[in-house]
Amino acid sequence: WLHFLSSCSHWSFALSPADQPTPQAIEPQAIVQQAAAPSRMQMPQGNPLLLSHTLQELLARDTVQVELIPEKKGLFLKHVEYEVSSQRFKSSVYRRYNDFVVFQEMLLHKFPYRMVPALPPKRMLGADREFIEARRRALKRFVNLVARHPLFSEDVVLKLFLSFSGSDVQNKLKESAQCVGDEFMNCKLATRAKDFLPADIQAQFAISRELIRNIYNSFHKLRDRAERIASRAIDNAADLLIFGKELSAIGSDTTPLPSWAALNSSTWGSLKQALKGLSVEFALLADKAAQQGKQEENDVVEKLNLFLDLLQSYKDLCERHEKGVLHKHQRALHKYSLMKRQMMSAAAQNREPESVEQLESRIVEQENAIQTMELRNYFSLYCLHQETQLIHVYLPLTSHILRAFVNSQIQGHKEMSKVWNDLRPKLSCLFAGPHSALTPPCSPPEDGLCPH
Repeated sequence: WLHFLSSCSHWSFALSPADQPTPQAIEPQAIVQQAAAPSRMQMPQGNPLLLSHTLQELLARDTVQVELIPEKKGLFLKHVEYEVSSQRFKSSVYRRYNDFVVFQEMLLHKFPYRMVPALPPKRMLGADREFIEARRRALKRFVNLVARHPLFSEDVVLKLFLSFSGSDVQNKLKESAQCVGDEFMNCKLATRAKDFLPADIQAQFAISRELIRNIYNSFHKLRDRAERIASRAIDNAADLLIFGKELSAIGSDTTPLPSWAALNSSTWGSLKQALKGLSVEFALLADKAAQQGKQEENDVVEKLNLFLDLLQSYKDLCERHEKGVLHKHQRALHKYSLMKRQMMSAAAQNREPESVEQLESRIVEQENAIQTMELRNYFSLYCLHQETQLIHVYLPLTSHILRAFVNSQIQGHKEMSKVWNDLRPKLSCLFAGPHSALTPPCSPPEDGLCPH
C-alpha cells in the first residue's frame, strides 16, 4: 500500500504554510523535481476507490484569477493576453490562449480517464469585446476547475502553468510530459482496478451517465433563465437612467414661456426645477439596478456556468471511455478473432511452419494487447467511478448559487425600495397650486387617474 500511495496521487493533502511553493519565477527543473518527490500525506483508510473530499476542501485548494491585460498589436492581428494569478502558488504570470490549449493537451495526455474541462472556442478574426470577455470568464472557470481537481492540483503540469514565468511555457509543459506515460502507466493500482470495482459497475455507469445528463439539461435551463434575469436588471438600469435624463432635459429646457402663459410662469418654473432634481434619484436607481444585474452575473450565472462546465467535462469523459478504450478493446477482440481463424485455416491447409509461427507470434502479441486493453477498460471505469463521486461533491454548489440569487434579490429590492421611498416626498413639488402653495399628491382612485 505504501508503494501504491507514493506512486498514485488519488488523495488530497493540506499544505502547511511552510510547504507552500515559492512564488513568481520558478525553474522548470526544480518544479519537476519537487513534484516528483514523495508527498507527505495521510494514509487513507478503506477502499481507495472512495473519495472523502468536501466541496469546501476543493474550493479551498486554490482561487485563480484570469484578467485581460492591454492588447498588443501585431502586424495583422491583435494579440490578447491574460494575467493568471494563483492564490495557492502566490504567483502571477502572463498567458496566451494557445498556452491554455497546450496545457489542456498535456492534461488529456497524462489523464485521459479524468474530467479535463473543455476550452472556449478560438476566434481568430472579428473578436469583439463581448466575445473576449466571455472567453476570459470561460478560461477562468477552466483553470479553477483544474486547480481544484484532487489529482490535477498535485501535478507538475499545473504548477508549471500557474507559476513558470519564462517565455517558452509551452515547451516547458511539453517537456514535463515527455517520456511520461498516462495515469494508467504510472499508477501501480492500474492492474488491480477491477478488484475495487462493484460487480454491477456497467449498470452503475449507465445510470450515472443518464442522471448527469438530466442534471445538465436542467441546470442549462436554469442558467439561461438566470442570464435573462440578470440581463433584465441591466436593461432596467439603462431605462431608469434614460428616464432620469429625460426628466433633467425637461428641467433644463430654456425655451422662453409664451406671453399668454405668463400667468403660470411660476408654476412651470417650479415644475422644471423639481423634474430636474428627480433625475438624481433615477440615476441612483439605475446604479442600484446595474449593481444587482452585475452581481447576479458574477455570483449566480458564473457559478451555474462553472457547474455546467464540470458536468460537460463528465459527459466528454463518458464519450472518451466509450469511443476510446472501450472501442479499442472491441477492435482488438475482433482482430484477435480474425487472426485465430487465419491460424486455424493455415493449420488445416498444412502451410509452412514459419508462416504458422508468425501467426502464433502475432496472436500472442494480440493477446497481450487485449489483456492491456481490458486492464485499461477497468481502470477507466475505476476513474469514472471516482469522477462521478467528484460530481456529487460539487452538487452542494447548488445551495451556494440559490443563496446568492436570493440574497441578490433581497438586497437589490431593499436598496431600490429605499431610493423610491426617498424620492416619493419630493413629488409634492410637482403639485404647485395657483399661488405657488404646494399641495400633497392625491391618492389615485381604482382607475389610476387623479381627479385633479
